[in-house]
Amino acid sequence: MSQIDLRTRMERVLYSEEAIARRVRELAHEISEDYRSRGFAADAKARPILLVCILRGALVFLADLARQMTIPVEYDLISVSSYGNGTAPGAVRLVKDLERPIEGRDVLIVEDIIDTGYTIEYLRRNLASRDPASVRVCTLVDKGARREIETRVDYIGFELAEDAFVVGYGMDYAELYRNLPFIGVLKREHVG
Repeated sequence: MSQIDLRTRMERVLYSEEAIARRVRELAHEISEDYRSRGFAADAKARPILLVCILRGALVFLADLARQMTIPVEYDLISVSSYGNGTAPGAVRLVKDLERPIEGRDVLIVEDIIDTGYTIEYLRRNLASRDPASVRVCTLVDKGARREIETRVDYIGFELAEDAFVVGYGMDYAELYRNLPFIGVLKREHVG
């Protein structure tokens, strides 16, 4: 593919770079306060909160969120994939596991976007089975219009009511658009 301006493939900008930066700061402040003074920290050993980044989409969000937090944090990376080709809806498999044990730790799953709910519920159950002190979820975008199963999300950057195909700020289509500093709606002719 020749070098193209990926911005020209956007129908519209949904969340600007400035809006994202502001909301990430707000989330980081809220999370920091919850774990510093509101009793969310349950780790008996008082270790830093462990941010678990879901690769690859949440990588940009994790980096910005972690830098804005005012409490000690550690992070680890996990990767999952949905099974394709006619398998049951919501079938998810672990591609890359965490590097460290999470027993007794306060874990915050960091996701770029939650839509159907299958992936986040798979991860929540998987991580909860490892006996952490707590497991909570933070997502930049909660796409409730596509929700198929009930799921709890503790921290939400933006709520997206429409069923638009969004890219940018780590989110991709065919591995493109992750580097855009905003989140935009991809034009239909560039999807599929």
